[in-house]
Amino acid sequence: MRRFAALLDGLVFTPQRNGKLRLLDQYFRDAPDPDRGFGLAALTGGLNFRHAKPGTVRALTAERVDAELFALSYDFVGDLAETVALIWPPAAARPTPPEPSITDVVRILSGASRDEAGRHMEAWLDALDASGRYALLKLITGGLRVGVSSRLAKTALARFGGVQLAEVEELWHGLEPPYADLFAWLEGRAAKPAIDSGLAFRPLMLANPLTDADLARLEPDDHLAEWKWDGTRVQVAVRGDEWRLYSRSGDDITGAFPDAGTGWTFDAVLDGELLVVRDGAMQPFNELQQRLGRKAPSAAMQRRFPAHVRVYDVLGCDGEDLRSLPLVERRRRLEQWFERFEPPRLDLSPLVPFGTWDELAEKRAAARAAGIEGLMLKRKDSTYDAGRPKGPWFKWKRDALTVDCVLMYAQRGHGKRSSYYSDFTFGCWTGEDGDQPNLVPVGKAYFGFTDAELLELDRWVRGHTSERFGPVRAVTPGLVLEIAFDSVHPSSRHKSGVAMRFPRVRRIRWDKPAAEADRLDTLLAMIET
Repeated sequence: MRRFAALLDGLVFTPQRNGKLRLLDQYFRDAPDPDRGFGLAALTGGLNFRHAKPGTVRALTAERVDAELFALSYDFVGDLAETVALIWPPAAARPTPPEPSITDVVRILSGASRDEAGRHMEAWLDALDASGRYALLKLITGGLRVGVSSRLAKTALARFGGVQLAEVEELWHGLEPPYADLFAWLEGRAAKPAIDSGLAFRPLMLANPLTDADLARLEPDDHLAEWKWDGTRVQVAVRGDEWRLYSRSGDDITGAFPDAGTGWTFDAVLDGELLVVRDGAMQPFNELQQRLGRKAPSAAMQRRFPAHVRVYDVLGCDGEDLRSLPLVERRRRLEQWFERFEPPRLDLSPLVPFGTWDELAEKRAAARAAGIEGLMLKRKDSTYDAGRPKGPWFKWKRDALTVDCVLMYAQRGHGKRSSYYSDFTFGCWTGEDGDQPNLVPVGKAYFGFTDAELLELDRWVRGHTSERFGPVRAVTPGLVLEIAFDSVHPSSRHKSGVAMRFPRVRRIRWDKPAAEADRLDTLLAMIET
């Protein structure tokens, strides 16, 4: 546990990407098997303990620490694991148990009942110092927030073994913690692990945002254009009557959308967009959002929000890997394949014909009215390369909507932001002309501002707090935030009746009085019908 604790401490205080990669590389070299494999699983979200949850941690702490002291400490620190690690008192007249390893924790908790898990966790917390307790609690509860994404961890693995990142990503979903076969291959002690590649995930190719400078350098004749649909990117892998649905990050989401593959019987790997299509018409993103994050949707939900995949590209077909072919050839193969099978709940994303950039810009301008997120530009000769290579693919999204809102509530963030108020709830004015105006919350944002602006916002919140509700501070209505967002939809779950998609702070309107912020009617008028 000491090595893992030292790794987490180092990652927290190392903001640079290359520095984090060095720390991960050193951990993979120093930690023994299977500890390093379970540590890797913790970093990539691959551990889950049924009976060891944040609620268990709170209950154990409540038995040792005054409730008011714990509440005040948690409010100040902003992170459960860090709070408990610091506030946990030494055991009274108890023998100190030995410090656990990561492997001990994983193997014991995996088979423990709720009561047994609590007893083991209490003993481990007694045995460890503050740094070890922090690592233990992060391991158990997940959500490490140390600035390491799953992809960064896989990048470190690739560097550690001197292999391509794509090789690691293609193996990843065929392996399980503690990844002994993977480390043996990376260290040259064994052959590359054999997995079932037919249903395996292939790393996706991603696009770069299009700038005016990029567009000035591009030639229309060299590119194909297609719509950027307002859904979520997925990959379909089918072999015979078996199929898998993967998210853009490679998570297996087949179980969350069991209706998508109804009637699929072919051999292909497809790149596309997951949508809700009802009666032949694509539905707004907020309908798809009703199903996102649900691991086992009910039959009624599947009927109400039927899953559908709109295909952009083909990566493999009938056992042949097509990723090295140019885009125009892959497109030809895809169209031929679709004519042959025409599978249910799946269609082709059409190409957008154009002759000049001005002509394409006009079509992009009409995207919002059609409920489309924008356009994609792809070089005709581009091969399908994992990651985000600069040059072959660009995304040309529709312009964001904006509205001026009044800051209403603030809450401290997590990790590096745990000492700052960085999560902001904002609202719009309601009431008829002549009535007393009221603010109603319309959204929440926690990014879009610079570090310097975060300090200013935090200072403003602390100086204008009117009420406190646990970790949340209500502020006097005096600060206006210009909020940018992609779209707005009706929502029965929110008091305002609306829900924004991807709201972010575009700028702080220090110059604008709160009374001049926008009304809810302005936001309602932006709803796409």
